[in-house]
Parts: sequence; structure tokens; C-alpha cells
Amino acid sequence: MLELILCSLFTLVPDYLYRRYVQGKRFGKEITFYSVWYELRWGITGCLMLTVALITTIFYYHPSTTSAALFYRTIPILPEGSGRVAEVNIGFSEPVKKGEVIFRLDSSKQVAALDTAKRKVAEVDASLVAAEADVVKAEAQVQEAKSAHQQAEDELNVKSELQRRNPGIVPQRDIEKLQVLVNQRQAGIDAATAVKQSATLRVSTLLPAEKASAEAALAQAQVDLDKTVVRAGVDGRVEQFFLRAGDVVNPLMRPAGILIPDRAGQTSLQAGFGQIEAQVLKEGMVAEATCVSKPWVIIPMVITSVQDYIAAGQFRGGEQLIEAQNIARPGTILVFLEPLYKGGLEGVTAGSSCIVNAYTSNHEVISAKETGVGQAFVLHAIDTVGLVHALLLRIQALLLPIKTLVLSGH
Repeated sequence: MLELILCSLFTLVPDYLYRRYVQGKRFGKEITFYSVWYELRWGITGCLMLTVALITTIFYYHPSTTSAALFYRTIPILPEGSGRVAEVNIGFSEPVKKGEVIFRLDSSKQVAALDTAKRKVAEVDASLVAAEADVVKAEAQVQEAKSAHQQAEDELNVKSELQRRNPGIVPQRDIEKLQVLVNQRQAGIDAATAVKQSATLRVSTLLPAEKASAEAALAQAQVDLDKTVVRAGVDGRVEQFFLRAGDVVNPLMRPAGILIPDRAGQTSLQAGFGQIEAQVLKEGMVAEATCVSKPWVIIPMVITSVQDYIAAGQFRGGEQLIEAQNIARPGTILVFLEPLYKGGLEGVTAGSSCIVNAYTSNHEVISAKETGVGQAFVLHAIDTVGLVHALLLRIQALLLPIKTLVLSGH
């Protein structure tokens, strides 16, 4: 209607004024409802044509959409394992800080496993002390074996020397017995040395490895116990938290609730524009938005990103061929917008529906030296008609509460 009124100022009204004041025709006499088409046919035709052209220009170069919202990401609250809830630390709706305990699961099994792991570590420590004592004992046995060997060897040497000086003074049988005894004492040294090496190896390698394994099992048991305590991963707010003690939660089938991070939905706005406007929407375009949760306020924004993919065309590989006609709706171009000024989205509820206008600016092209006069005039006209869309947005923002509260029947 606004475009029709605007176009009539250039076509229909001048046509009527010419016939009224130049030709002297009067409305109601020479110009009646029956003759209005014939008398003003050029003005009416020109008005309709200009209106269609103006609407097309405005909606193409200055796109608008009502499919816009402040989408926000929620974080599911769930444990890393299933179990029965033993304690709930927050209420139905409550702010939480990062690391704050939300609820606890029954941890009797994990506590028992932790105690077992601690006892295993203590057992290995005791074995290590006993093994160190065994090393000392083995060293003493080695020294004892060496002393006995030395004594036998000394006696063998003495009798061998006597036999050399005075043959026949010492029976050959005694010398052979002493030689066997020396060999026996040497074997005792070897056995004691082997026992010492075994005890030393047990202290230096085996028991430390067993202790490391026991400590790893202790750490695993502690991790399993910590998993029974579910904490907030980020600062945020828990909403509609119905979990109570005695409930059973499962990370795959039954999450405990959701956590909404701080500032979620307060940093950017997402809007879906028609596919025909894909060549117009660019990063850096100035835009305006008005949201239902903050009526009568126009929020200056800027386009920060334009998604190159349309969600309606996505598919997952499977056993069936794709049928293009099954796409019910053509889908939209997703655009991300941020406030032009700091705090622009304050007061707008996350998830609120909004109306967004984007405005094409050809200032750089117009200012370029190679731009001709005709092209510059057309681009000036395109930029100028954006005022009509801006006015329409403000009318929508003005009528939004009335439309929502009165005309919707709520």
C-alpha cells in the first residue's frame, strides 16, 4: 500500500491534476467512477507498473525476512556413565558456575574399588620394604659364602704347599676332599650372588612396576569415583531441571537436563533469506532488526557471515536414491548478524523471533571514476528506495504489539 501511494504521486496524481486544472474536468461530473479508467488509464497503468517495479527493486536489493531468531546452544547435563542419583545440589531453575556440583550418583561401587586400589598400593609398599630386607640378607649370605670359600681355599693351599715340600706328608685323599670343598663353597657364592641379584631386581624393577600398576589402578578408581560427581562445564543457567534423588540417568537414553551458557543468544542473530537474494547478501551489509521480546526498538546490525550451503539440500548417504521433489520447501540462505553497537541485543530474550531488513549500499561503486552517469543514477535510486523498506520496518515495529496482543486473539 505504501509503495502504491508513493508511485501514485508520480503517475496518478499528476494525471488527475492535469485533467482537473488544465482541462477543467471535475471529479463527480466529467470524471466519475464509470469514466475514471478511461480518463486516468495512463496514470493507473503507469502507477501499477511503477509499483510493481518499485516493490521488486526494494525487496530484491533490500531483502527482508521474518524468519529470524536469536538461536542459542544448550549443553546436555549427563554423566559419563549410567547410575542412580544419590544427591541433587541445584533446584528447578538456578545459575551455576563452572566446576559447581550439579548432582551426584551412587558411588558405593567406585568407593569400594578405590579402597581396594589403595590397599593394593599399600601391599606393594610393604612388599618393597620386605624385598629391601631380603637384599640385605642376600648380601650377608654372599659375604658368608665368600668367607667359607676363602677358609676352604686357604686350607687347601696350606696342605698343597706341605705336600709339595714333603711328598707323602699329607694324604692325597685329603687334598682332593679340600678341592671338592672349595668348589662347593664357590657354588655357594654363586647361589648367594644369584639370590642377591634376584632380590635386587625385585626391589629395582619388579616391585616398582607393580607399584606403578597399582597406582594406575588407584588413579583409574579415583577417575571412576569422580565421574559420579557431575559438574557444570561452563558458567550458565540450568533450566527445567526435574532430576531428583533416586532417578536413574543414562548418557545415551536419559540425560539429566540442559545447561544454557552465559550470554547464549546474546551475541548474534540468525536470519533466513530467500534463495533469490543469494547474490545480494554480502558480508558487511548494514541491517536492522526488531524483535518480539523487545518491541518498538530498531536494532542496527551488520552481516558478519553468509552461509554458503542451504540446509534443505543436505542428505545422508543410505540405501535409497535421492528424490528432489520430496523437498517440501526450498530452504533459505542463512545469515549471521551482530549488533553494530556494543550491547545492541541487551534486553532481547534468547530465542526471540525477529524481523530483519538488510540494505544494499553502492557508495563505493558510485564513487568510482569508471562508473558512468546513468549507472550512478540507477545505483543512487536503488540505495534511496531502501528508505521505503526502513519505513516499513518501523511501521511493523510500531504495529507488532498491536498485532500480537489484539489481532492475534490472545
